Amino acid sequence: MTQTPTAHTPAQEQARVQLTVPAKHPMVTVLGSGDSLLRVIEKAFPGADIHVRGNEISAVGDATEVALVSRVFDEMMLVLRTGQPMTEDAVERSIAMLKASENGESDGQETPAQVLTQNILSSRGRTIRPKTLNQKRYVDAIDKHTVVFGIGPAGTGKTYLAMAKAVQALQSKQVNRIILTRPAVEAGERLGFLPGTLYEKIDPYLRPLYDALHDMLDPDSIPRLMAAGTIEVAPLAYMRGRTLNDAFIILDEAQNTSPEQMKMFLTRLGFDSKIVITGDVTQVDLPSGTKSGLRQVQEILEGLEDVHFSRLSSQDVVRHRLVGRIVDAYEQYDSEHGTENGTHKSGRDRSGHKGK
Repeated sequence: MTQTPTAHTPAQEQARVQLTVPAKHPMVTVLGSGDSLLRVIEKAFPGADIHVRGNEISAVGDATEVALVSRVFDEMMLVLRTGQPMTEDAVERSIAMLKASENGESDGQETPAQVLTQNILSSRGRTIRPKTLNQKRYVDAIDKHTVVFGIGPAGTGKTYLAMAKAVQALQSKQVNRIILTRPAVEAGERLGFLPGTLYEKIDPYLRPLYDALHDMLDPDSIPRLMAAGTIEVAPLAYMRGRTLNDAFIILDEAQNTSPEQMKMFLTRLGFDSKIVITGDVTQVDLPSGTKSGLRQVQEILEGLEDVHFSRLSSQDVVRHRLVGRIVDAYEQYDSEHGTENGTHKSGRDRSGHKGK
């Protein structure tokens, strides 16, 4: 995309920029169907007046906003050049990244185009990519470190991206097998009260891992890979006493491990293996009085060589946008009321005094 030099009017801090979209890119790919992408940009930058004529886009107004509008369109063109379409969500995330960089809230080392075009895995007609800067850094950390912790609220892609990296590692023969595990603990339920055999009791707790696998592999191949031991999905208790070599190992819902279980799991690490541990420390379902192993391990291993902690936030939620707002609302409530997950912390009454 070519652009004319920005003209400034110092007294009013106004600026004007004109951008030319190359003929090879239809304007509908830049502006969106019914100008939906343009409306996202206009809403994000009310201080800039944006006009489109043919393949020319001009922006006039606040100098800072006009400069950011220009950068947004430049990043969009870089993405479109790869053949990947732009969506309203991708434009919103690009704007958020550029604003964070402008405000000094991020180091700005990676551009939106670099984040949005990093392919992890292509499967069954779709490509899995990070959608936020923190997600990209999480994926990069998995490449660089032996043990990575992905900590953040629901919907931030912690487990899904780790699964994609595991499948990628298996397909590229970096590892010989994938091991997926979860502690069998759930809010309000205990295994002993569920009907069926032990396998039938445990299966619901592992179902989300199966669901992610079905997104990334041919469903017909999964039973064969599991029968051969190439993919193993098992509760955390089954890891005890083992040494896991040449494997990509994922521990999901790690906030529901005790400190003893976390230590046990970490010490299963064998040669040529990689471990990714994911969890949300705000959704602990352990019995009252039991400390979360995921909370404790941050105090113990932070700063240890070849161990990395990736922390994601509500800004990285890639589910329905309302999920991010829900996460923020709970965090604000907890901050104001001294609670966890909207309920009063165990062992303390409403006045904050320890119960007997």
